[in-house]
Amino acid sequence: MLTRLRLAAAALAVALMGMLAVSPASAEVRIDITRGHMKPLPIAIPDIFGNTPQESQAGKDIARVVAADLERSGLFKPIDQRAFIQTSAALQAGPRFPDWKQINAEALVQGKAEIGPDGRMRVEFRLWDVFNEQQMTGQAYTATPQGWRRVAHLIADSIYKRITGEDGYFDTQIVYISESGPKNDRKKRLAIMDQDGENHRFLTAGEELVLTPRFSPTAREITYMSYYKGTPRVYVLQIDTARRELLGDFPGMTFAPRFSPDGNKVVMSLAQDGNTEIYEMNLMTRQKRRLTNHMAIDTSPSFSPDSQRIVFNSDRGGAQQLYVMDADGGNVSRISFGDGRYATPVWSPRGDLIAFTKMKSGEFFIGVMRPDGSDERLLASGYLVEGPTWAPNGRVLSFWKETQSDERGRGGTSKLYTVDLTGFNERQVVTPLDGSDPAWSPLIP
Repeated sequence: MLTRLRLAAAALAVALMGMLAVSPASAEVRIDITRGHMKPLPIAIPDIFGNTPQESQAGKDIARVVAADLERSGLFKPIDQRAFIQTSAALQAGPRFPDWKQINAEALVQGKAEIGPDGRMRVEFRLWDVFNEQQMTGQAYTATPQGWRRVAHLIADSIYKRITGEDGYFDTQIVYISESGPKNDRKKRLAIMDQDGENHRFLTAGEELVLTPRFSPTAREITYMSYYKGTPRVYVLQIDTARRELLGDFPGMTFAPRFSPDGNKVVMSLAQDGNTEIYEMNLMTRQKRRLTNHMAIDTSPSFSPDSQRIVFNSDRGGAQQLYVMDADGGNVSRISFGDGRYATPVWSPRGDLIAFTKMKSGEFFIGVMRPDGSDERLLASGYLVEGPTWAPNGRVLSFWKETQSDERGRGGTSKLYTVDLTGFNERQVVTPLDGSDPAWSPLIP
């Protein structure tokens, strides 16, 4: 477990060059990261200084991960360390700002790693505004030496938040379905990893088909579907202990269980008596409650972050479209009216947007819209793209993309990707095997 120790956090007047939506010099920097293609901020990230070989190696590793996190966001451009004039050791006495201005750095990270007599590592860092020659923020973290990677993600989160004004998303995990084998006999296993693809491990052995994993609000539980002898089952898995709890057998078909924001309920769609409706289950009592009652197929429910509304998709209007209703099933209203069919809606953790999959003219898209259906934007496209999931800051999405097979069955690979709300920063998340159906965790406690 990491302990956060605040060193300094000053709200300073900063005007960093090359960014969008910068406030007047007397106000904090705020960047609109939802639209436009912006020029990344040049940032210098020297190795975290250490006095011993072990401390120095940890410092190098931490700096490398911090730089990778920030670069992957598309908002920062880490400067090549070979251009640095001042060394990490000399930096401990304070930045020589002319040296960093000379290489066009607009922000600078300074840090130090120390391993104490108890074997625990303390890492402190400071973020400097090179233009104004002032410290922007500073913090320290303690962890075991094995926890260095998480320290790096926390530092990246702190830098991201201070410069963008948005919460970071680097200290998170992604759970997904790992796929292998031929298309007609795919082996699907539940897998989990850090958001950058590291610390990968399998959570199931692949003996049963698993689908639609989703995180709880605590980030320590996962709900998912599994087929046991052809019967759909919904489970809750404790990540830390690997303890698995059966929520119930559901004859017929079950789709996409999701936690409520308070973690006390699961909402899902069940196919019973030839009709698919949306139900919620109280996790304490195991009692189910039907929320929709329509002859159409209602599926893929997702709670708003305040638990007051649910978005879902339905063909009750003749084609697959998105609808919003109150959490008790009342006041159903359609929100999607564009060309094509809509599916897999997911409410943003911020509550301001709903992500979805769209199918139009044989092509698939990942898009977002406001909860009232306005301001629809398409962010990614492909032969088959599907299953958006939000980073906890509501500004980045993950999804999976499948390529088309040729006449011999070659190709058809499925990979995980991320994209931000500008639509300009699409990145593949590297996994050991094929991957589908990702779910992004909240920030790790």
